[in-house]
Amino acid sequence: MPKALYNQHVDTLSLPPVPLVQKWGRSYSGDYGPLLDLSQAVPGYPPHVDILTWLAEAAGDARIAGYGPIEGEDDLRREYASHVSSLYQTAIYDQNVHITSGCNQAFISALMVVAGNGDTVLLSNPFYFNHETSLNMLGIKAAFYNTDAETGFLPDLSSLRNQMSGNVKAIVLISPNNPTGAIYPPSLLEEIFDLCQQKGIWMILDETYRDFLDPEIKYPHTLFSRPTWQENFIQLYSFSKSFCIPGHRLGAVLGGEETVQQFAKVMDNLQICAPRAPQAAVAKALPALVDWREKNREEIARRSTCLGDVMQHSKQWKIKAQGAYFAYVEHPFKGISSIKVAEKLASKAGVTSIPGEFFGPKQERYLRIAFANADTETLKLLPERLNLLERGDFET
Repeated sequence: MPKALYNQHVDTLSLPPVPLVQKWGRSYSGDYGPLLDLSQAVPGYPPHVDILTWLAEAAGDARIAGYGPIEGEDDLRREYASHVSSLYQTAIYDQNVHITSGCNQAFISALMVVAGNGDTVLLSNPFYFNHETSLNMLGIKAAFYNTDAETGFLPDLSSLRNQMSGNVKAIVLISPNNPTGAIYPPSLLEEIFDLCQQKGIWMILDETYRDFLDPEIKYPHTLFSRPTWQENFIQLYSFSKSFCIPGHRLGAVLGGEETVQQFAKVMDNLQICAPRAPQAAVAKALPALVDWREKNREEIARRSTCLGDVMQHSKQWKIKAQGAYFAYVEHPFKGISSIKVAEKLASKAGVTSIPGEFFGPKQERYLRIAFANADTETLKLLPERLNLLERGDFET
């Protein structure tokens, strides 16, 4: 078919990266043991049996087979508002909540609410690749603010300040970060929010992985306590990781009541309502499975600690940032593309990871390791696998 017939904003995008990485893994011979899948961020343990029961019950309920409220089921909006109010020690109400079909849908809806063709949205470099492709598909320009290894991949305020001008409508932040794992201090998020308010732009904060923060962090930030937060702050969240239901596609947005109404306009055209069965199940699970979610957080923390310990036995592979679900690892092959390194690591050593170059320019030295996918015994195999790679592997 002639290229001109396709939407150029879509046609010029690269194919989704995760299937490509999985293809590399399928070429592994198995010589060194089972494949270590450290690529896509998925929970490395099953959902609680009660969630599966509630999902089955809801799926078999004829009342849930019809359309639901665009903004989300009343029970889930109420329970989520209560949960967030407790977490951030502030008052969040049902009307501040909009339920979406996963966090990717929450993000693309947010873009459509705050920006349009020809506008600019600021992303970090490295960025989450679906964020950049969403901007491209909508004809919204992406501009990038600096993060680097020397500062633990935290946003640089001077870089941000210099770019908050012209057609910039919003800045996007992810904390804990994907791909680096970096956790943004509350004080930094507050400074960025102050900048956004001064410049009159939106702050979109993706907190998909916040449930895996160290419990000593009392709350991720204090932005919901600001009296003006509803004017230009949108928070995104996913139920997928905490409840181990990524296939059921359930996310949430927090914003001002007027902002939620704008989301409803978008959602009515995208999907009308988020899937109703998982909404019913999660509304029950939020208050009922607090202890189970805490045990999962502790398990992920053990995996994170294990990775930090075992990586000391790898040859010149270095963790440059780490947190929640991910570690951003510098490979030892200077001058070799991270794509080539990740492909060879998968096909020769049986370890799948995501190349840094998929997350932005100047990321050739990095791989994203999703350590939450693997238990501690599996992670202990990683250094031996990494050490299988030699520079000569890239010279043939």
